Amino acid sequence: MPGTRKLGKTTDQRKAMLRQQVTDLLDMGRMETTVFRAKEIAPLAEKMITLGKKKDMAAYRQALSFITRETVAHKLYSFKSRNKTSCFIRFVFRMFLISADKVTPIVYKSAILG
Repeated sequence: MPGTRKLGKTTDQRKAMLRQQVTDLLDMGRMETTVFRAKEIAPLAEKMITLGKKKDMAAYRQALSFITRETVAHKLYSFKSRNKTSCFIRFVFRMFLISADKVTPIVYKSAILG
């Protein structure tokens, strides 16, 4: 598990949250989350995209053990890329939510496939 951010959760809750957010990012292509969570999600999502490029059964099963929905894993492996090196994760937009007692950084993440 990359990074050392605890994100205010216990280990099992943090792993489950990151797995679900990576799955949602790969499914919908974009998401809204905090900067710190986005920095934890990016390497995990890039690893799943790299596994998707391999197109073999072992890599598919390895990704399926992390991705929580089989339809997302199938979508990742059935994607036809014109340029296999063009898949990446990036920050799209940053803004800050200011409430009475704290400032929360929000980031929109986007998964670019192809």
